[in-house]
Amino acid sequence: MGNEKTFAFDCSFWSFDNFSVKEDGYFEPDNEKYSDQRYVYEKVGKEILDNAWEGYHCCLFAYGQTGSGKSYSMVGYGTNKGIVPISCNEIFKRIKDNKDPNKSYEVSISMIEIYNEKIQDLFGPPNQQRPLGGLKLRENKTLGFYVENKRNYPVTSYEDISRRMEEGNENRTISSTLMNATSSRAHTIITIEFLQITNQNGKRNEKRSNINLVDLAGSERASSTGATGDRLKEGCNINKSLLTLGNVINVLADKALGKAKNILPPYRESNLTKILMNALGGNSKTVMICALSPAAINYEETLSTLRYADRAKKIQNKAVINESETDKVIRMLREENLDLKKMIEDLNKKFNTNVPLNEDDRLKFNELKDQYEANQKVMNEMGKN
Repeated sequence: MGNEKTFAFDCSFWSFDNFSVKEDGYFEPDNEKYSDQRYVYEKVGKEILDNAWEGYHCCLFAYGQTGSGKSYSMVGYGTNKGIVPISCNEIFKRIKDNKDPNKSYEVSISMIEIYNEKIQDLFGPPNQQRPLGGLKLRENKTLGFYVENKRNYPVTSYEDISRRMEEGNENRTISSTLMNATSSRAHTIITIEFLQITNQNGKRNEKRSNINLVDLAGSERASSTGATGDRLKEGCNINKSLLTLGNVINVLADKALGKAKNILPPYRESNLTKILMNALGGNSKTVMICALSPAAINYEETLSTLRYADRAKKIQNKAVINESETDKVIRMLREENLDLKKMIEDLNKKFNTNVPLNEDDRLKFNELKDQYEANQKVMNEMGKN
C-alpha cells in the first residue's frame, strides 16, 4: 500500500473481533484487545457528561465511511447500547444521586436529521407528512443558528428519553447499499438541553449546557456502494456537506497554527456546518470519534478519515461555563475563597507550633483574613440582589 503512515490520537479502540456473544446478545471481550461499548463510554462519553455538569456546551460527533460503525458507536444495537443511550441513562443516575435539596435539574431532548440539505424533525410525523422544504434554519446574534419549530420535549427519566429516541430512530432515513444494508442517508443530531438550578439565599442560579450528539452519514464512493438514482443523489449531498465540514475544519486548524488569519471558515455553505458552528469553532467542548474499517479494500477511505481527524485535533475551541454574569462572579469569588481558606489554615498550623512568628506572617494572615471576609460579604450582597 506504500509507505507506513503514523497518526496519534487520544484513544484507540478495537471492536472488530476478539469477543464472544452472550445469551442476551451482548458482545463480551475475550481479552484486553476488544473494547466493548461500556469501555468506550467510560473513555469518551463520561468526559462529555462531566463537562456538561460543569456548565459547558458539549458536542460528540462520529465520522467515517459508510458501514464502518459510526451508528453502532453512537446508538448501538440491541443490548450493546452505544454512547448516546448510556449517557442518557447516566444523566438520570447522577440526578437521582443528588443529595442537595437546594439543587434541581431540568432535561429536554430534540432530534433532527439533515437529509439532502433539508432539515427534518424526527419527532414529527412520518416522512410523507413532513414539510417538503424541511424546517427553516434561522440566525440570531445571541443564539447563533437555530432550527425553527423543532420539537423539544422535557424528559424526567431514562425511560422517557429512551422512548423518545426510539421514536426518532424509527423516523430516520436509511437505505441499503452494497457496503451497508442499513446505511444512514442523513446526518442525525440529538440535542439534550441540561439545566441545573440552585436556589441559594432566595436567589435562583442557573447553569445551562447543550449536549449535541451527532451521527454523521457515512462518506462514500459511488463505485464502492453501487449507488444509482436516488441513492446516488443522496451520496452526492452527503459528500458535499462532509466536504464543507472538512473545509471548515481545515481553516480552523490553520487558524490554530497561526495561518489563514484573514480567511473565514465556510460555515454558511452547508446546513450541517451552520448547526455545528458553535461546536467546531466556538463555545463548546467537542470530541470526535473516527470509525475505521480494517479491510484492505477500504484503505483509501481509512487514510482519508485519519487525515480528517488529524486536522480536527488541531482546532482550539474557547469553551466557557454558561451562567449569568452574577453567577460567574460568585463562582470565581467562591473559588478564590477556597484558596484563601487553605492559606489561612496553613498559617494557623504554623501559629500553633513553637516556631517563632515574624511580623510578615502576622501581616499576611491579617490580609488573607480581611480578603476572605470581604469576598464573603460581596457574595452575600450579590446573592441578596
